[in-house]
Amino acid sequence: MKLAILYEDNEYVFINKPSGILSIPDRHNAEIPNITGALRKIYGNIFIVHRLDRETSGCICFAKDEATHRYTSKLFETRDVEKFYRGIIHGTPPMPNGRIEEAIMEHPTIKGKMIINAKQGKPSITEYETLESFGMFSYLSFKLLTGRTHQIRIHCSNMGNPLVCDGLYGKDNPVFISSLKKRYHLSKNEEEEMPILSRIGLHAYQLTFKHPNGKLLSIEAPLPKDMSAMLNQCRKWLK
Repeated sequence: MKLAILYEDNEYVFINKPSGILSIPDRHNAEIPNITGALRKIYGNIFIVHRLDRETSGCICFAKDEATHRYTSKLFETRDVEKFYRGIIHGTPPMPNGRIEEAIMEHPTIKGKMIINAKQGKPSITEYETLESFGMFSYLSFKLLTGRTHQIRIHCSNMGNPLVCDGLYGKDNPVFISSLKKRYHLSKNEEEEMPILSRIGLHAYQLTFKHPNGKLLSIEAPLPKDMSAMLNQCRKWLK
């Protein structure tokens, strides 16, 4: 596995995680490639500070020692870390910018799924800003003020605008150019059309917090090729 290192110093290493790769080892099959395992082959002991869903790409932080891990984990617990994501949703949100405050809990019968529940759920807050709107799709920036499992995914779905290719909270249909461009035809060298995006359109874009040395640390992960490609096609055919 090739690791895209965004930033490294004596305390941290930040990785731009690709979609489809686990953050930590699978409990049932440790042989499945994962970022933590790959880093341990390089650094020996390494400490993961937070996790990203398998299909979510982007910035993920690891501590190189126990003291840094304790310090940074505390920052996450006390919400002293700014977490920004970028995502592509279906349709147009009801308001261009907004704040979603809806409590989240685990689904009582479906393992791995979350639901909105005002009485039993944990407080969950997501702020969003529309960066571009194409009618059929919109490109949003998200700021997480809490860190619940699937928080952005379920908040977008409950708003009526699920993330693209999110089968758990919307539709998992891949996105094709033919769905954007009228009178689309395959080229002579193509036997079938390939999707421009076939995974959940969510990317962990930026982490910002105070380094143990007192300085502000802000690390960004550039948008991956598949999401960039979809946005470029939307700009070309839907604007």
